[in-house]
Amino acid sequence: MKRFLSTLFVLALVVAAAKAQTIFSEEIELPDDYVPLQVVMPPSPLTLQVLFVGGHDIVQTTKTYGNPAGRNIAKENHDFIGFTPDRTGESLGWISVNHEMIYRDDKIGDGGGMTVFRVDRDPITGLLKILDQRLDDGRTGEFFNVDFVNTVGETGMNCGGISSTFDGRIWTAEEWFRTSNSSIWNGSQGAGIGRNAPIMPVNNDGNQGVRDTSDYVIDSDIEGWDGQTLAKYQNFNYMVEIDPRQAVAIRKQYNWGRMGWEGGAIANDNRSVYLGPDATPGFWMKFVADRPGDFTEGTMYVYKHDSDDKWIPIAHSVENMLNLQDRAIEAGGTMYNRPEWVAHDPSTNLIYWTETGRDFPGGRWADESAEGAVHDPAHIARAQAQGLDSPNDEAYRDTYGRIWVFDTNANTNAVLLEGGPDWDNADSPPASAYFGKHLSNPDGLSVMQIDGQSFLVIQEDLNGTSYGRMPAGVSNRTCELYLLNLAIEDPTIEDLIRLTAVPRGAEVTGAVATADGKSLLVNSQHPSSENEFPWNHSLTFAIHGFDRVTVEDLADSNPFNVNPDELKAGNGAEAAEAAFTVFPNPTTRTLFFNRTTDVAVYDIRGKRLHVAQNVSELDVSNLPKGMYFVQNAQGEMIQVAVQ
Repeated sequence: MKRFLSTLFVLALVVAAAKAQTIFSEEIELPDDYVPLQVVMPPSPLTLQVLFVGGHDIVQTTKTYGNPAGRNIAKENHDFIGFTPDRTGESLGWISVNHEMIYRDDKIGDGGGMTVFRVDRDPITGLLKILDQRLDDGRTGEFFNVDFVNTVGETGMNCGGISSTFDGRIWTAEEWFRTSNSSIWNGSQGAGIGRNAPIMPVNNDGNQGVRDTSDYVIDSDIEGWDGQTLAKYQNFNYMVEIDPRQAVAIRKQYNWGRMGWEGGAIANDNRSVYLGPDATPGFWMKFVADRPGDFTEGTMYVYKHDSDDKWIPIAHSVENMLNLQDRAIEAGGTMYNRPEWVAHDPSTNLIYWTETGRDFPGGRWADESAEGAVHDPAHIARAQAQGLDSPNDEAYRDTYGRIWVFDTNANTNAVLLEGGPDWDNADSPPASAYFGKHLSNPDGLSVMQIDGQSFLVIQEDLNGTSYGRMPAGVSNRTCELYLLNLAIEDPTIEDLIRLTAVPRGAEVTGAVATADGKSLLVNSQHPSSENEFPWNHSLTFAIHGFDRVTVEDLADSNPFNVNPDELKAGNGAEAAEAAFTVFPNPTTRTLFFNRTTDVAVYDIRGKRLHVAQNVSELDVSNLPKGMYFVQNAQGEMIQVAVQ
């Protein structure tokens, strides 16, 4: 007998976790007022686990600004998540989390930031466990601040990024384009920091940003850039490669150019990098390396749909890369309305990307149009449908945005899914008459495999509440995460599967699958500080259990089914009993089970709190209110709330 858990119980859990499958039979439902106060729990067999809480968890820091290495509270505003598989088999891999904020910090570094940690799969619960590490620089612990200060001259506005499906390499994107030193200095308290960012102690000058605004001398392995002197603000707005294993920045990709980069993806050739800058006009960009895997040399291109070759090269020079937006306009590139995240499906080599949209972009790209940049035919058709001559018209409205698919063979962009349904009145409908399913301002995007089939993982970032983005009278921008089966031809909004939603005030973002396909990692960014802990902080959570669902009828609008023959008891000999249930849920004191069983109770972060054997009820009154997991001897896990 083990101290807390019998060997028989452990074996039963392991076997059951490998065999059991459960029907994914329903989508989540939002509260009647559309204002969830915590992450909305996805339906069984999926479970939710909180992994990393900004403003609460402690990161290990390097020697910075003359301060010794030590510990510090992690930054917040979690955005992009990168996942790097562990090829050694010693763990599952490394998770990298961006912090989309700008403030000064003597230990972490001024500007933005990034946190990395290593995880493995718990063989008993199937949850993720964060591993202790010792890095080459001597740091030890669980969470590590990525060192940008001593390597590439700080970072900032860390928003989207690249998590290469080819080899797990990670880049962070420095979004929010800067045009002067004052815009990285943030001269007044709170300026440019981001919603609900912690306010650090300030000097009389009120500086909350990058304090050192002296010229920056580049140290780089990219030809033509080593030794170049830039105004400090010009050292921001690049894609920056990091090494998650050692929590250190490697290089800023000066040869990919300086833009308000948001997302990117690397194709199967390990040479072509497709990039989206968050701007209006934003251009669809591509970098092609001279050699696979070596992104220090190559050529930058801008997409021009009406040209013979579709891609116009931009000669590599310091001047051109510092002014890449101007060069894209001069090349007559095709304009878009806030390109953001980019996703790659390795099974097809198709590239998907989000165009987040904004209410009235017409006045934002008219000048560039006059200088030679062109509109995609989709925008021209939209403008004409609104009775306008051109998308340059200030009355042109593009409220919801859309998802595009780029064919890497034909070199063509096509709209895969329009946001909507389009509500053409600024006054939104009331909640009683609101849409059953609605996609507004898609932002975060990734591709994951479920039962061998590719699904898009689509995340909203509402840039307003009018025009039907939220019901009338609801000011909170509730953001939802959807799955879209990519086997569906000509998908519509009704084909979306609502998986989860994040708490009041938060953006849902960063979603990426683990290498084993069992879990989806997601960020809840800048939630309301009025929410209860931990939902009042930016946090990274995992949704587990995607290996326990199958896709058998792709024509079904909710295409998760299961083979009942697979529903076996832990020893595989007899059919499973009725699905394990607990009640009441939520509870204040006692949980009752629908059958007598062994159970283990875990907190939201996967720590085992209690084990009981051969019970049909359990007193949980001693637990603080919050969310917990209850798992039985057959490996069935249920999430419960204690109030």
